[in-house]
Amino acid sequence: PGSVTAGNAPGTNDGGDVCLLMSREKADELGLKPLFAIIDYAEVSQPTKDIATVPGLSIKKVLEQNNMTLDEIKLIEINEAFAAVALVSARSILGMTKEEMFAKVNVNGGAIAYGHPIGATGARIVMTLAYELRRRGGGYGVCGICAGNAQGDAMLIYVDPDWC
Repeated sequence: PGSVTAGNAPGTNDGGDVCLLMSREKADELGLKPLFAIIDYAEVSQPTKDIATVPGLSIKKVLEQNNMTLDEIKLIEINEAFAAVALVSARSILGMTKEEMFAKVNVNGGAIAYGHPIGATGARIVMTLAYELRRRGGGYGVCGICAGNAQGDAMLIYVDPDWC
């Protein structure tokens, strides 16, 4: 067993994020091109000691709700409340190989690299995911986050290649 230290946990940073959500019809009316579409979301809860599992469990749940597999997902963002969260969620819960994880999960770094602005982290991971999907020509992506007392949330998004 390992332990969480300042060396494997992100800094708690200042930050803010704003996301503007609207229907496709309203975006068309305003002449705006969407960045991404929210397909679905899911929440899970586990005993507090299992907090590292909940991003993976919530991702698994949202994929099951949509009859999708990881093979259909281009990229995954998992917030790192500490370093092991992404590893436990991707490898142990989602069953990804090391190679799959390196190719799909937190491809530009995670909270240890960027910091962890507590009230903005959810928006930060979905926007990071959307912009990287856009850069890569679109597709499906999923992000997961854990919250205090082992709540897990996930969001499945789609970036249309025509929006890139």
